[in-house]
Amino acid sequence: MIYSLTGELTYVGEQFVVVECGGVGFKCFTSLATASNAGKIGDIIRLYTYLSVKEDSLDLYGFKTESELNAFKLLISVSGVGPKAAVSILSEMSADKLALAVAAGDTKAITKANGVGKKIAERIVLELKDKLAGVSLSDSGSTVSAAASVFDDSPAGEAVAALVALGFSKSDAAAAVGAMDKSLPADEMIRQGLRQLSRNL
Repeated sequence: MIYSLTGELTYVGEQFVVVECGGVGFKCFTSLATASNAGKIGDIIRLYTYLSVKEDSLDLYGFKTESELNAFKLLISVSGVGPKAAVSILSEMSADKLALAVAAGDTKAITKANGVGKKIAERIVLELKDKLAGVSLSDSGSTVSAAASVFDDSPAGEAVAALVALGFSKSDAAAAVGAMDKSLPADEMIRQGLRQLSRNL
């Protein structure tokens, strides 16, 4: 198994990049997030990789961070989710947002990914909720267990519920409230959340 590649970035496309190592150019399929942040042509970069082995092909997938690679591996562990669908999901949302969507049961956020339907999104939420408990999908160390804490009966939970009732997605509301001081009252969290989420529209 190839754990990572370090070499010269020689091509950047929407769906893959090419990293040259020792005179060999490795084509790595990747997410839009990694492709857009890979660097400039000629830069020396490192990608964390996964080799997909099929009867008729060997495809290499590469990601800029270990958290994105971990999210990719978890996604392809779900029945019916292949590497292309996993990359599509990670092109639509970061590993952090995926963790929040799973904790929130926010299938709508997952179906925004190209080629991912409601049934697959529901399966992802169902199968990953337990697998992600206590597992960090973020370089900042956040976990689904921590994310889930904003869906309980606390002021944070009330604020998330109010923001969802106002039309925002569960994962966006949870991300906004999760970044706030937990000692704030629910009404202040709602006010701050409205300001923040309205700016993102």
